Amino acid sequence: MNRALSSALLTLSLALGLGLACRKNLAAPMKNIPAGTAHFQFTRKIQGPVELTLDGVRVSVAPTAKNKKARALIVTGLAAGKHRFFLYSPRDAFGPDQGEFEITPTNGVHLVTFTQAFNAVLYGKPDALPAAEGIPGVKAVLVP
Repeated sequence: MNRALSSALLTLSLALGLGLACRKNLAAPMKNIPAGTAHFQFTRKIQGPVELTLDGVRVSVAPTAKNKKARALIVTGLAAGKHRFFLYSPRDAFGPDQGEFEITPTNGVHLVTFTQAFNAVLYGKPDALPAAEGIPGVKAVLVP
């Protein structure tokens, strides 16, 4: 009995180790992030819409194609230096939902953002927000 139990535990630990080794690494970007770009990588696909505030100014976020969920938010056209951000969605919760990142003159930044389904509007539709002011030259888009 003891030998069978140890054999089962060994098999289980090997299967678990193999599963973890094959898991996609979210902490490392898929490719180099170009200068002036912030890449928010979500841990699960999100429905959207997403509101983004950069340095106290709301930036318009382009949605994905209809019926597609987003895996990342890519913000381009950022100046070098430190930037403060705030992410909000009526359907998803983000962690961290606010913080600070730094863009260097030669590289962009890759941020892993933990996401969870969260419906803030229980009945009806959410109130429409006014149009975002935007920052000249900065574009944000959700990508599948």
